[in-house]
Amino acid sequence: MSRNGEEGPSRVSVVVPAREVDQALELCLENLGRTSPAPGETIVVLDGCPDRDLAARFGVRVVALPARRGPAAARNAGARHARGDVLLFVDADVIVPPGLVAQVSSALAEEPEISAVFGSYDDEPCATNLVSLYKNLLHHHVHQNACREASTFWSGCGAIRREAFLAAGGFDEGFARPSIEDIELGGRLRRGGHRIRVCRDLQVKHQKRYSLASLLRSDVRDRALPWTRLILENRELPHDLNLSTSSRASAGVVCALIACAAGALLAPRLLLAVPLLVAALVALNRDFYALVARKRGAAALLAVLPLHGLYFLYSSLAFAWCLAEHATARARARVAARPAPALEESPAEPASFSRDAA
Repeated sequence: MSRNGEEGPSRVSVVVPAREVDQALELCLENLGRTSPAPGETIVVLDGCPDRDLAARFGVRVVALPARRGPAAARNAGARHARGDVLLFVDADVIVPPGLVAQVSSALAEEPEISAVFGSYDDEPCATNLVSLYKNLLHHHVHQNACREASTFWSGCGAIRREAFLAAGGFDEGFARPSIEDIELGGRLRRGGHRIRVCRDLQVKHQKRYSLASLLRSDVRDRALPWTRLILENRELPHDLNLSTSSRASAGVVCALIACAAGALLAPRLLLAVPLLVAALVALNRDFYALVARKRGAAALLAVLPLHGLYFLYSSLAFAWCLAEHATARARARVAARPAPALEESPAEPASFSRDAA
């Protein structure tokens, strides 16, 4: 895909990082094989796992890393082997629509000034347990309501012009786990003068099943903490996606709820504020709650409410933790940078006389 849009889907290289060859990856590759028009090539990067004859079974190119290095390094390895002018990154646990490549090609051809586009999960995830439903619908809602002119990037299903990807230096391979490597790359692209677009019609189906434990690990360890540290490091706090004004206000409301519930032990009248705070939380998130109710009914909505409140609570705690961590590091750095006080020479001591010399 050139800047003037004269080249089409055949110039798109799909890159799929995979840490294991499982049913999710096979289903992903099956659906990539059904896209029409087809991409110029599909590259599967095996991150330290056995091949199992993927090239012959699915007609893909396989790049095998000898040891596990994480999805950031795997995507970079795929990009180095790619021949296309557009790098379309697709996670191994999604199911793509038949028109995926055509959508990406059209989006970039229609706006030559755009360097990258990304989409979202759809609102019909494969896993139907409560936690998976909540997590995937929240992702869908956040991306679908994000600013069209994006301040970040998403590698679950996102495309970058090769020249922009190389200029930015690719994904940061310091992220050895699935984390915020795509968000970090998006920030570098924007600071480099590249524009990124959210393509709301570009939706993929997520196959991952979440438990409460895996949700907390993913949201806190792999997202909230590193993302907050990145924000503090770059001194950039975007008003978009999970950091929108309504999300920040919701976090404040949830913290106030906790404070009122705790304070009610000493001042029971504080409980009078709880219904007002709950109403404020519902009002701030009414569109998301309407989506949950529409897709799964009122019972699912009532079950999702505490999960959503928990999300705002641990996000707030993670942000506070990183703020304290950042302030402590800066204080230590200031102390270490202070010049050591000069040692004053002690005055000469008067001559002493021994008893024998007296």
